[in-house]
Amino acid sequence: MPESAPSGQLDDRPSVPEQRGTDGPYLRVDDLRVRFDTEDGVVRAVDGVSFAVERGRTLGIVGESGSGKSVTSLAILGLHNPKRTTVSGEIHVGGRQLVGLPEAEVRRLRGRDMAMIFQDPLSALHPYYTVGKQIVEAYRVHHPRAGKREARQRAVDMLGRVGIPQPARRFDQYPHEFSGGMRQRAMIAMALVNDPDLLIADEPTTALDVTVQAQILDLLADLQAEFHSAIIMITHDLGVVSQVADDVLVMYGGRAVERGSVEQVLRRPQHPYTWGLLSSVPSLHGDADAELVPIRGNPPSLINLPPGCAFHPRCRYADRNGDRSRTEVPQLGPAGEDGHLVACHLSADDRTRLYAEDIAHVGVAR
Repeated sequence: MPESAPSGQLDDRPSVPEQRGTDGPYLRVDDLRVRFDTEDGVVRAVDGVSFAVERGRTLGIVGESGSGKSVTSLAILGLHNPKRTTVSGEIHVGGRQLVGLPEAEVRRLRGRDMAMIFQDPLSALHPYYTVGKQIVEAYRVHHPRAGKREARQRAVDMLGRVGIPQPARRFDQYPHEFSGGMRQRAMIAMALVNDPDLLIADEPTTALDVTVQAQILDLLADLQAEFHSAIIMITHDLGVVSQVADDVLVMYGGRAVERGSVEQVLRRPQHPYTWGLLSSVPSLHGDADAELVPIRGNPPSLINLPPGCAFHPRCRYADRNGDRSRTEVPQLGPAGEDGHLVACHLSADDRTRLYAEDIAHVGVAR
C-alpha cells in the first residue's frame, strides 16, 4: 500500500487533460496586461505583451530592472496576488487558457506542466527544511500516491542529474550548507522533478562566478535536450542570451519594443533601446580601450509612463519624427526580416543608417 500523501497534496487531476501532444507553441501569450493597485496609483507593470515559445526552444527576455520581465513570468505561473493585481489578456499553456482559471486548476498545472527557477535560490529555499525534503514535497504534491521511499529516490536521482556530488548525502543537508552554485542546481532539480514542459528561469546565473555560470547554462541546455522543454530565460546579461536563446524579446516600460530571432535582435537590432543595451556590453571584437556607452537617464515610472513612446525621453533620435514620439505609442510591426518586429517611429532606412553610423562596432558574439 502506498503511504499517505502529504498535506496540501493535489489529487490525480482528472479535470486537467493531458496537453503534451498539442500542436503549435506550447506557451502562447497574447496582449498580456498586469496592473498593481498601490497608494500612489496604478502600476502598469505589463502593457500588452505577446509572444510564443515552442518545445525545444528558448526565449530570452531582456531589459532593465522594472521593464516587466519577472512580472510577466509570475503572471504565466499565476503567482500574483489576485486581491491587488489585475491580469488580463490570454495565456495558453499546452492549449489551455490560464487567465481567469480557478486557482485550484492553475495549481494543478504549476510544478507539473510549468515550473520556475527563481532568481535567488537562498531566498527561494526554506532555511528550516532540508533540500531533499523540499524537493520531495514538490514531487509528492503532484504524485500523491508516491510513497516516501519512492519520492526520496526520485529527489536523489534529480540531485545527481543536475551535477550535485554525493546526492544521497546532500539530500539531508540544509540550504546554507550548499554553495551558491549548488543551491542553484538544487532549485533546477526542484523545478524539473515533475518533468515540466515549460521552464522559466529568472536570472538563473545571478551572483555566480563565470565558471559556475557556464556550468548552469550547459546544464539547462542538456536538460532541455533531454526533456524537450520550452524555456524562458529572463536576464540582464546579453552574453547569456547570445549563448542559450533561440529568440529574444526586448522589454521596456512594461512593453515589448523588439522581438525576433537571436541573430536578428543581437546582430541587426532595430530599436534604439536595444542599441543602448548592446552598447553597454564590453565587446571582444572592438577597440579594447573604447568606453562603454550607457543609456542616458533612468527607466520610467510605471505609474506615470511618458506619453507616446516610453523611451523617447532617453532616445537620441526622438526628434527625427517631430512630436510623433511624444504623442503616439509605437506598435510592434515588421522590421524588414521575416519574424523580426520592432516598435519604433523611425523609418527602416533611418534605423539601418543610424545603427550603421553609431552602433555598428558593438555586438555580442553568439
